[in-house]
Amino acid sequence: MPQSKALDVERMGVVVESLPNIMFRVKLDDSPASGEDTILSYLSGKMRLHRIRVLVGDKVLLELEPYGGKARIIKRL
Repeated sequence: MPQSKALDVERMGVVVESLPNIMFRVKLDDSPASGEDTILSYLSGKMRLHRIRVLVGDKVLLELEPYGGKARIIKRL
């Protein structure tokens, strides 16, 4: 069963910290009521394929997983 795009939530954020293995800590622009304002994220496959560089301070578009945990960086703005 393919994953529905309706379940994916897109948010904008700013890269705060660069971590090993193409992982990043991103501060969400509009933090939710739960108080979680930074989230661990990784680069999407297309960004890796085309070698899009993401640096600290870049604005990015994130796709949050429905179960929480990590997010995927899908676009650099």
